[in-house]
Amino acid sequence: MMDCMRRPPPVCVQHRVRAPAEPSQAQLRDAFFDGVGDLTLGLVSGEKWRLRLGPITLLAFGDPAFDAGSWKWPITGGWLARQPGGSLSYGWRDGELVGEVDGYLPRLPRLVYLATQRPVHRVVTGRFLLQLRGRTPPPGVPAGPVQRMVSAGLDLVFCAGLTTLLRPRRRLRWAAAVTAAYHVGCWSLGGRTLGGLVTRQRLVSIDGGPVAPWQALLRLAALPVAVCARRAVHDEAAATEVVEA
Repeated sequence: MMDCMRRPPPVCVQHRVRAPAEPSQAQLRDAFFDGVGDLTLGLVSGEKWRLRLGPITLLAFGDPAFDAGSWKWPITGGWLARQPGGSLSYGWRDGELVGEVDGYLPRLPRLVYLATQRPVHRVVTGRFLLQLRGRTPPPGVPAGPVQRMVSAGLDLVFCAGLTTLLRPRRRLRWAAAVTAAYHVGCWSLGGRTLGGLVTRQRLVSIDGGPVAPWQALLRLAALPVAVCARRAVHDEAAATEVVEA
C-alpha cells in the first residue's frame, strides 16, 4: 500500500504554442531529438529514438507513427520509466503546436517527480515548441531601441531607489537581488515593468502569450551577454520579444 502511494499515476501533460505556419512532417519528427542537447545546455543528448545522459538511457521510444498532424512515439523504457507504456507526441493542430505526454509511468516517487522531472519537462517542451514556431510572424510591433533604453534606465533608477531604503551595509549585497526579483516578477506577472508602463511597451513570448517564469529567469541570466554583444541575445535565448503596448 505504501509503495503504491509513493508512485505517481500515469502522467498526462500537454503544452501548446500558437503557430500560424505548419512545420513540415520532417521537422516535427526530427527537430526535438536533434535539438535536445541545445535545449538542455548539453546535459542530455538525443538520438534515434532515445534520450541519453552520458551512457545512461533516460527514455527510449519505439518508431513513430504520423496521424492527424502529429508524430507519436511509444515509450518503451529507459531509466526514468517505471515500465513501458504511454507515448510522446508533437504535432500541429488548428494553428497551434502541441507537445503531449500521455500515459507515461515515471520511476521517481511522486513528490520527487513533481519537484524535479515535471518542471524540467515543461521548460524543455516549452523552449522546443517556441523555437520550432520561430519569430515569424512577430507577436506585435517591436519596440524601438531608444524606447527600450529609456525603459531600462527608468527601471534601474527605480531599483536603485528601492535599494537605498535598506541599511548602508546591506545596499550592495541586496542591490542585485532587488533588481533581479523586480525584473523577473514584473516580466512573469504581466510583462510590464514600471519603465515599460511609462514607455508603453510589454515583454511577451514570441507566440504572443505571457512570459513564463523560466523565460524571465533565462532572459535575465543572458542579459550580460546581450550587453556585451550589443544585440538582444537575451530575447533570442528566452524566446521573448519586447513589443509596443
